Amino acid sequence: MSLRDGLPTHPSVVQRYSHMVETGAISRDAGQEKVAAALDRLIEQIANRRLARKSSALGWLFARNRKNSELLTGLYIHGDVGRGKTMLMDLFFELVPARGKRRAHFNDFMADVHDRIARHREALKNGEVTQKDPIPPVAEALAKDAWVLCFDEFSVTDIADAMILSRLFSALFAEGVVLVATSNVAPEDLYRDGLNRGLFEPFIDILKRHVSVLSLNGERDYRMEKLARLPVYISPLGEGADRLMDEAWKTATGGKEAHEEQLTVKGRTLEIPRAAGGAARFNFAELCERPLGARDYLAIAERYDTIFIDHVPVMDRARRNEAKRFILLIDTLYDHRIRLFLSAAAAPDRLYQAPSGTEAFEFQRTASRLHEMQSRDWAASAKSYPERS
Repeated sequence: MSLRDGLPTHPSVVQRYSHMVETGAISRDAGQEKVAAALDRLIEQIANRRLARKSSALGWLFARNRKNSELLTGLYIHGDVGRGKTMLMDLFFELVPARGKRRAHFNDFMADVHDRIARHREALKNGEVTQKDPIPPVAEALAKDAWVLCFDEFSVTDIADAMILSRLFSALFAEGVVLVATSNVAPEDLYRDGLNRGLFEPFIDILKRHVSVLSLNGERDYRMEKLARLPVYISPLGEGADRLMDEAWKTATGGKEAHEEQLTVKGRTLEIPRAAGGAARFNFAELCERPLGARDYLAIAERYDTIFIDHVPVMDRARRNEAKRFILLIDTLYDHRIRLFLSAAAAPDRLYQAPSGTEAFEFQRTASRLHEMQSRDWAASAKSYPERS
């Protein structure tokens, strides 16, 4: 048994899960235990395949031609947010004994796929390759890089993705790729109401033939329970405030790695500097010192359920424009029942310090809403992140 970060590293997901329960890190959940056991069974199958490759006299041939290998059935774990799907995926990915493994956000994976397709087409145009269809060679290269694929937050929103998934994953599964995915929705609800969904539906059948589908929908939302114990309005500013915001961000995102996202607003691109799942994080300057308006804030509120705003300063008449944008931003987040975490230089009633003027009057409403958005009742009624499919 080895040590990692001072904690024992156990040989199975179930044992690691039990250790977390025993140490009080999490509470025991029957649904999570069932998924942990299923992940362990898959780990054993993957280990046996890897051992067979090593011990076989023809192991080199086996490794080079996965199409002739026994196909393993992966897992598709779906359920509401905060049920522990990401935590279990983390344990699986750490313990699965495959060198060729890859864990990625599904959108990042598909961006890689489209880049590879574009490079193949350019190579075809330049006469460097002869195969017109880019999907088979792209799938072969992906499988060579990683034959165990783990996707957190599996969702389909882009029509360009939807149109190639059937052929792409047919080729990946034929190459012997094993898929483990988590999602907020069951497979049959992926890309629901999407454009030309009929062309996407064959992918659902392909997916269900190559994964076992497990539901993880306990009564408790563990993410919300943790968030409810954290302060949501942190003042004054300083290292302590930054540390509390980072802790809340880690909890809200389940420890997922943040990435940049882009939203399209009336033909313009709105940059989201840090996003993970249903949460997005900005500093005050990014939201209120740039020329953003109501449509931009509305797009953010419709896309995310949890917003973090760092380093809100005290404003006065010299910062009227920033104050106007901040008022509009808070109104939008309030109207859409968004969960807000904010670090500020002063309490809500002291954030705008001009003695008179329209902004001073309007900021009274903003301060009142900021107080309300700190309450447990607000947290309980805030919207849940909608699965983007």
